[in-house]
Amino acid sequence: MNPVGVVRPVRVMRAGGVVKAGAITLAVVLGLTAVPASPAQAGGGGVSVEVLSSRADQVSGGDALVRVRVPRGERPRVLRDGADVSAAFRADPGGRTYTGLVTGLAAGTGTITAYAGRHRDSLRVRNHPISGPIFSGEHQYPFVCKTERSGLGPPVADNRDGQGMRVAGGWSRDCFAPPVTDRLYRSTGGAFKPMPPQGRPADLATTTTLDGRTVDFVVRRERGVINRFVYSIAALEDGYTGRAVYQFDGGVAIGHDQGTLGSGALDPYGLGKGYAILHSSGTRTSTHYNLILGGETALMVKERFVETYGVPLYTVGVGGSGGGIQQYIYGQNHGNRIIDAAIAQYSYPDMVTQTIHVGDCELLERYMDGNPRWARWEDRTALIGMNASDTVVNPFTGKPGSDECVTGWRGLTPLAMNPRWTDDDAPEWERTDPPGVKESVQWTHWDDLRKVYGVDAAGYARSAWGNVGVQYGLKALTDGVITPAEFLDVNAKAGSWKEQADMVQEGCPFTPPACPGDVDLWSARNMNLGDPAPRRAPDPVAVRNVLRSGLVFGGDIDIPVIDWRPYLEERLNMHNAHQSFATRKRMLDHDGRAGNQVIWFTDARPEPRSDATPEALAVMEEWLTAIRERPWRGVTGNRPAGAVDRCFAVDGTQIAAGPHVWDGVLDRREPGACTKAFPLYSTSRVVAGGPIEGGVYACRLQPVSRAIARGLYGAWTPSAAERARLEQIFPTGVCDY
Repeated sequence: MNPVGVVRPVRVMRAGGVVKAGAITLAVVLGLTAVPASPAQAGGGGVSVEVLSSRADQVSGGDALVRVRVPRGERPRVLRDGADVSAAFRADPGGRTYTGLVTGLAAGTGTITAYAGRHRDSLRVRNHPISGPIFSGEHQYPFVCKTERSGLGPPVADNRDGQGMRVAGGWSRDCFAPPVTDRLYRSTGGAFKPMPPQGRPADLATTTTLDGRTVDFVVRRERGVINRFVYSIAALEDGYTGRAVYQFDGGVAIGHDQGTLGSGALDPYGLGKGYAILHSSGTRTSTHYNLILGGETALMVKERFVETYGVPLYTVGVGGSGGGIQQYIYGQNHGNRIIDAAIAQYSYPDMVTQTIHVGDCELLERYMDGNPRWARWEDRTALIGMNASDTVVNPFTGKPGSDECVTGWRGLTPLAMNPRWTDDDAPEWERTDPPGVKESVQWTHWDDLRKVYGVDAAGYARSAWGNVGVQYGLKALTDGVITPAEFLDVNAKAGSWKEQADMVQEGCPFTPPACPGDVDLWSARNMNLGDPAPRRAPDPVAVRNVLRSGLVFGGDIDIPVIDWRPYLEERLNMHNAHQSFATRKRMLDHDGRAGNQVIWFTDARPEPRSDATPEALAVMEEWLTAIRERPWRGVTGNRPAGAVDRCFAVDGTQIAAGPHVWDGVLDRREPGACTKAFPLYSTSRVVAGGPIEGGVYACRLQPVSRAIARGLYGAWTPSAAERARLEQIFPTGVCDY
């Protein structure tokens, strides 16, 4: 990714410090993440060429870390499109391979050729711009640059929007800024400070790395722009151990924004142990939720890291919420090309399928708020599936009584579905700079991913949300928690969401100028209501597109995974605990196996007090070392003793561990010790008869008469009038999950 088209020796970092150009030893080049040679890379006569830093067809930025295998005693002559670049290559330990950074690759397809004696091998590479894209599709515009607030200076770009109009306020096409490198030190007071050019600061802390060395806590950090997003690569100057952590961040956003780096870019624990820390604003879901783009960005950042430090022994993903989702999705979509293992914290299987049941929240809350039957908050779990409490303070009323739909999810339905809403927390440029942008962009989850969902004839991104045939509260009915009359009433009046073309601006509190008079907590103005209220069908094209896009986690992942979460159910937190098992069920549904995933819970009642991440990293060190030493055993066959299902008390002490601690969640066994200690809740769609793994955008329908004949309603046998009411509510049938 050197912007200048010259050949230079690779500068590689290794355990023990910086190996200077001209005296390079790639001790870690044979790590887990080396890209296997494709058939085109297998050279004849003992010579082969392979790209280590990326796939050969996904090189970016004009350079690539290349390894050439030669017969013993030979030295390769290497050509880049006919130009001799042999000077960039240095012998690796053992003398059978040479590694070097080939720069100056032209845009498009080129050839790297190696000669050794009478032997020869050629590899075709395809080079892409450092601004991308590689496979994510054309860039999203408008797009705001934040290089200045990220400490990179003004963007080096044409300062035009996607239509070529010159604009003000930091707008730019590609937001590029050249890399900058600085040195930081960790103080004894726990802060990172600029390292002075001379002398040793009096408050410089020391740290002990994984391999037992005690070194000064001095960090070399590189920041720049890759794929239009700000990236950071940081590691101890004299304590890097050949291991890396990719820090992923969560949040929810609608894109059109370069974003900024999160605090994880300088994770003190990981840095102090000798991990390099990789991070990007493009792998924070608080910047965007396009995980096709996010995966591409992570691959490019990893490429940059490998070109600078060499191939690590391994790279572990760490991150919570959207950061946990990314690890599942990238592990599924890219194997171990980004991360070799995942520590997915308070995660979901993916976010796109969360929109299915989250879209029910305000429909059901509006109904219950207007019905005295649901005045007791804890009763609401019968319909929404999630936890509810009569004592937790409601963030909207300031009074006791709330549920997860309100405390955890309120406001996200208009954010995801209403093209005419941006809230008061939106960046200033969305509202004011330049004029007309707020009105011209469709601020929805669907539109942020319009390249995935597709666009309808009216110009709106297709929506995958629907609730045709969904019988809200079905399980509560069969369990005797609600009466047949209550079941019929909620399903007649819950309603659905309008088409995007028919939606209008939100009221108070989502649009502050509408306050205090125009209160609409449920976005009711954008609902289809009535008695019976019409239901909405998802766009079948949108459903088909998203299911094959790679954004839905289908369970196909073959790297070690520790799925850890603090148990937050009693706080009505949006990171509901059953999602760990929804993920496991998808893995089991995929191939009947989930031995590469372990689930850990830590009690957080009343407040979180311990973090299992350090222990998870230690277990991953054992697990990945075993895989490296005994690859024939596979991921599951190399699990160390600590890589089992576990649960912990609030202080971090272990409650139980082993293969049966979560019995009773996904099977019919007696509840295990952890199952008993941590009650699980569900969702509105699970209560309606859907599976725990979720992900059903459009259920298969069955006639009401067939549902009755099959005993779907338990002990209730509808009368003729009740059957007629059911058929009026569900004219096309009810869900057959």
